[in-house]
Amino acid sequence: MRCLLLFRHAKAVPADGAIRDYDRALDTRGRQDAPKMGAYMARHQLAPDLALVSPAKRARETWELATAAFLAPPPVIYEDRLYDAPPQIISDVIKAAGGNARSLVVVGHNPGIHQLASHLIAAGDVDLREQLREELPTSGLVTIEFAFGDWAQLHPQAGRLDRFVTPKSLEKTPD
Repeated sequence: MRCLLLFRHAKAVPADGAIRDYDRALDTRGRQDAPKMGAYMARHQLAPDLALVSPAKRARETWELATAAFLAPPPVIYEDRLYDAPPQIISDVIKAAGGNARSLVVVGHNPGIHQLASHLIAAGDVDLREQLREELPTSGLVTIEFAFGDWAQLHPQAGRLDRFVTPKSLEKTPD
């Protein structure tokens, strides 16, 4: 059994041309939402064995703020290929780097993270799947469970949606 957490980076300052997209930092809301999501992960024992993180500033900051809630942050790999990656590249990174990790998180960007979630999920709560189909907002977290035991077996429609959590959903039903 494997568990994949797909975590979209938190809200960043607007892309206004003044700084490179890669260097965009989190805005005030992003700096508030990332720790909330990390606390949720910690409360629900969702701390992964390994983190694969885009090296873009907003993704790195998201993960650093989220892991403040963990007793012991997992090892992290900042993977250049995750920056603005399409779903196939993200999948390739997971297959190559997942190793023996029973659970791993990918912190990245839309549309790739959202598209990958849609490609991988074949089962799970219908209402949550429909909500996810519509949007994966900033700081959105998707957890997908797989029956296989090797990340190399990752393929479309192989997973079951376990959770889809956003900062807004936590405001409605905090737990």
